[in-house]
Amino acid sequence: MAASASAPPTTRSLKRIVAASLIGTTIEWYDFFLYGSAAALVFPKLFFPESDPLVGTLLSFLTYAVGFAARPLGALVFGHYGDRLGRKKLLVLSLLLMGGATFAIGLLPTHATVGVAAPVLLTVLRLVQGFALGGEWGGAVLLVSEHGDAKRRGFWASWPQTGAPAGQLLATGVLSALTALLSDSAFGSWGWRIPFLLSGVLVIVGLWIRLSVDESPVFKAALAQAEARKGAAAAAEKMPLVAVLRHHWRDVLIAMGARMAENISYYVITAFILVYATTAAELSKQTALNAVLIASAIHFAVIPAWGALSDRFGRKPIYLIGAVGVGLWMFPFFALIDSRSFGSLLLAVTVGLIFHGAMYAPQAAFFSEMFATRMRYSGASIGAQFSSVAAGAPAPLIATALLENYHSSTMISLYVIAAALITVLAVVCAKETRHRDLENIEAAPEPDASAAVAADARTA
Repeated sequence: MAASASAPPTTRSLKRIVAASLIGTTIEWYDFFLYGSAAALVFPKLFFPESDPLVGTLLSFLTYAVGFAARPLGALVFGHYGDRLGRKKLLVLSLLLMGGATFAIGLLPTHATVGVAAPVLLTVLRLVQGFALGGEWGGAVLLVSEHGDAKRRGFWASWPQTGAPAGQLLATGVLSALTALLSDSAFGSWGWRIPFLLSGVLVIVGLWIRLSVDESPVFKAALAQAEARKGAAAAAEKMPLVAVLRHHWRDVLIAMGARMAENISYYVITAFILVYATTAAELSKQTALNAVLIASAIHFAVIPAWGALSDRFGRKPIYLIGAVGVGLWMFPFFALIDSRSFGSLLLAVTVGLIFHGAMYAPQAAFFSEMFATRMRYSGASIGAQFSSVAAGAPAPLIATALLENYHSSTMISLYVIAAALITVLAVVCAKETRHRDLENIEAAPEPDASAAVAADARTA
């Protein structure tokens, strides 16, 4: 069994596994980002019509943040069962939950029809979205990381990460097309529902592809070994969560810190910008959507390149380039938007997302390599998703509140810079992981193995 787990996958089978992870993450991020764009553009009027426009936007972003609050719960539940039952089963379930919730949002009555029940129902469905996404990310990146070629793990594992810009691209593209084709009244009346209802079709495609791939061979081997040990000792195996907190608590904290700048900057650049560009900079919705659309395409292209560079130079150096870069870019970012030209807006978003990609690309392999196989789904998911409550969840909300209180982008820039400093500190404290063997790491690297890794990293 262990030998089979070690057998290198063929390029064809690896590409099929990457495609299965990518299509699933694209659909789930499409659903998640679609809500974020709608929260900025149409939900304030549809679900909070009695509020002041900016207050309505704040309330709309509050329901957006609720989805992040459910992600840690999803990480705990999916991580536990993903480490017990396998990655594939849980990925299918997460896709069904996310797609079903998004489709249901497209059928929701608005405030004009059912009053306060409308935002309540919207919030419940947002919770389901967050719960599903909390379990999706860890399983998708692990399925690729545990199948892939160790020497190019950063590159292959970065492909599921491209699901985020691909989902953003798809969501923004559909919204952009509809706003261009429909009048404001038609889009506000019924047109906004179309992108949500399309999720049902996408989920069917995603399920067909996901069901066609095999379970991770590394997980199969680890499961067989765990069962053999349990049978020999006649003792129950510890829960993955307990094992993570015992053996990998430091890695969980590092992963949480590493996510701060990556998560906050992304939602400021792609979600809050739709508010800032259309209010403070007085640009049209179409202009803002088109800028995010083009920049997301570039973001998609650079993520695998950053992933490949992390295989060559290490996870930490590439991650630090992104964290430092996004912090330094914030003041120029808003200055360019304030110039009120499409070219400047596009440059601002594109450069911001390129720096974000330097953090996001190596993150999949980086976090996977921190944890042992039988607790990897739990560890990677907990580290990634618990930070989202403090990072991505309130980011558009905090940015909008800062804009309302200070009528300036200065405090928003300082907010992102503070997050960048936290991420730099976390990554500096982390160990380089690119040489770790996902099959051999059980609970924590043995001292002699750690020394070998460190020596290898110094001579690389």
